[in-house]
Amino acid sequence: MFGGLCFLLHGHMLVGVWKDSLIARIGEEQADEAMLEPHVRPMDITGKPMKGWVMVAAEGVAEEDAVKGWVQRAVKFVGKLPAK
Repeated sequence: MFGGLCFLLHGHMLVGVWKDSLIARIGEEQADEAMLEPHVRPMDITGKPMKGWVMVAAEGVAEEDAVKGWVQRAVKFVGKLPAK
């Protein structure tokens, strides 16, 4: 969809890779909080930021535990959505 690799949970996009960044769907409230963390920015690949999504630069996911943390945040949010 974005020209990258994405993973789904119950039919909803969960996390993926776009260029050198991890993209994660964590919900609007969590995304706002995540913007305060290093290497995190709004997911904007079309000129219009996607609400509830973040992009994490490669430096922010260089360690396996960091990747796991973002995936867990995404699962916590997306897991509450009704299955498609």
